[in-house]
Amino acid sequence: MTIAGSDSCGGAGVQADLKTFERLRVYGASVITAITAQNTVAVRATQAVRAEIVAAQLEAVLDDLPVRAIKTGMLPDAAAIEAISAILERRCDGIPLIVDPVLVATSGASLTLEDTVTALKQRLIPLATLVTPNLAEARSLGDGGDDAVAAARGLLSLGCSAVLLKGGHGASEWVTDWLLTARGETPFEHPNAPGDYHGSGCVLSSAIAARMALGVELQDAVRDGIDHVQSAIAHARRPLAGDLHLLV
Repeated sequence: MTIAGSDSCGGAGVQADLKTFERLRVYGASVITAITAQNTVAVRATQAVRAEIVAAQLEAVLDDLPVRAIKTGMLPDAAAIEAISAILERRCDGIPLIVDPVLVATSGASLTLEDTVTALKQRLIPLATLVTPNLAEARSLGDGGDDAVAAARGLLSLGCSAVLLKGGHGASEWVTDWLLTARGETPFEHPNAPGDYHGSGCVLSSAIAARMALGVELQDAVRDGIDHVQSAIAHARRPLAGDLHLLV
């Protein structure tokens, strides 16, 4: 199940998550937290879904479907995070939860309010099996200042089981993603593909969730998810107007 915002151009958010689930042969359910008017150039408008409607969607899915993994993406306000967290605490113990802390769109637009970050840290991240920040998100969420790795380590102290620090927004020829747990740190290296890609974080977190839904252990699911994104990048296409490539 994905709990995320709708992307009208289909390259990120719920649409990208559901496409990824289908490609990895799992059934996808969705809880829509926000409606966005966006393409690969810009986010033109956003409308948060009321927290009670978000909660109703989540309860409806859990009442009927055998959910085996959950991922979150864009969570537009603290009220939605509180409603989601309360239900997850009550009903989803033992179900892997992958939190993709979507704070800023690839195009650069802010997608969250200030109090959302606080709610994310206090309510949702402590429930997470895995949190998947990029470098900027790790710095925003953690206490390591400009040191993204230190900030990612700090996220473990909030109560999550693991952090995958994504290195794809760096400038080096090779990218290192770091999986951090209380037991140690595991690097995953891959080439830094030229260009910018719309929805890569959404595809990665949903691919990891899909693999964990099939019973794959966390480290192997992370490796599989990174491989899936690299394959998607290799086959990415440019849209009509924007410079960002579409993965799915």
